[in-house]
Amino acid sequence: MIQISEPLPIRLGINGLGRIGKLTLWHHIARKSFSEIVVNLGRQAGQSLADIAHYIEKDSTYGWLPVYLHGHRAQRVIENLDETNGTMTIDGVPVRILREKRNPKEIAWRDYGVKLVVDATGRFRDPTADPETPGGALRGHLVSGAEKVILSAPFKLKEKGVGFPEDTVTVVYGINEDDYNPSKHQVISAASCTTTCLAYMMRPLLDYFGVERILSASMVTVHAATSSQAVLDRVPKAGATDLRKIRSIFNNIILTTTGAAKALSLVIPEMKKIGFIAESVRIPTNTGSLIVLVINIQDESLENRITRDTINNIYREAAEGPYKGYLIYTEEQNVSSDIIGYPKAATIIEASETHTRTALIHVDLTKACGPDGKALKSLVCSEVEVPITQAVIYGWYDNEFGSYTNMLGELTLYIAQQMI
Repeated sequence: MIQISEPLPIRLGINGLGRIGKLTLWHHIARKSFSEIVVNLGRQAGQSLADIAHYIEKDSTYGWLPVYLHGHRAQRVIENLDETNGTMTIDGVPVRILREKRNPKEIAWRDYGVKLVVDATGRFRDPTADPETPGGALRGHLVSGAEKVILSAPFKLKEKGVGFPEDTVTVVYGINEDDYNPSKHQVISAASCTTTCLAYMMRPLLDYFGVERILSASMVTVHAATSSQAVLDRVPKAGATDLRKIRSIFNNIILTTTGAAKALSLVIPEMKKIGFIAESVRIPTNTGSLIVLVINIQDESLENRITRDTINNIYREAAEGPYKGYLIYTEEQNVSSDIIGYPKAATIIEASETHTRTALIHVDLTKACGPDGKALKSLVCSEVEVPITQAVIYGWYDNEFGSYTNMLGELTLYIAQQMI
């Protein structure tokens, strides 16, 4: 975990005060990361600044902000509300709330000396969109004074076949932060909660086996509800293609999609060499999610096969070594509520549920293709047996605060330190 002895002499901007925006504010208030935080809400809310303070202070999932900061003896921490200037003090940290502009190019970052912005709205995800795009674009933050923008979501290109601009990069802190070049990159994606968890599940396996031995992988995320889903059934919007997300999250298990596989290849390029499938199932919980990862590994032999202990030892050593603090290895039996707000873990490996099975796979070489793409028909040996181990691994993650917002906070501090 990044350690700082005093607040960085820089103002942080947060665009959006939804789930990730609000919890990002909590995160940096707790760490005393920045000298001041400027939050763009972009609209009037409630009847006064006091109503916004009320929203910031209380959370249905994580409780009361003072208790999160100081424990059960805590007192109120939001003070000095100034309705005219939109300012308050939260646990000693000056916070300003902007309530005027929603278009990034019109937000007054320059006026308040904000050079680093976390965009947590989920609305502006295309790094190629022109700042003049009607309704706004991610690059609008650069026009209005920011020098760096961190997106709290994966990039999403609207035009097919268009590559990512050279000043963009996708980073999961602790995995590939060295890909970030301060002199080059202005727009940074912090990927997603699922990609962050998955990266910490795949990286130790790749470190140990190498990409050549991992033949294929698939994952399903059993994911808590998000604000994109309906509380009660509703009529679909014009042109809607997914009729499941309009169904009540209270009452249903809902099949949906995830972009984790695509985003993971930006964070760990070796994944492009592995056949990989990613799926998602939404369930009626407010947070706390689970990845079920299935991998097929070419083994050495049936006599010296990969076992459950092999896989668990890989994660145990990774959690005690290069990924300490972000990867947690546990042999306890957990349920989803146990990992809500879990102390700053990108991924929690449920080692008691790791399973492996090794078998001989018969391969018909006459159906294989040579370098010229033609089938290999004239072979002395037309069939081989290959030992393959299939492993099933479970990884928990708090898709809101404990996992994703914490890792987003680490990345934000990492970038901020290089801007001073």
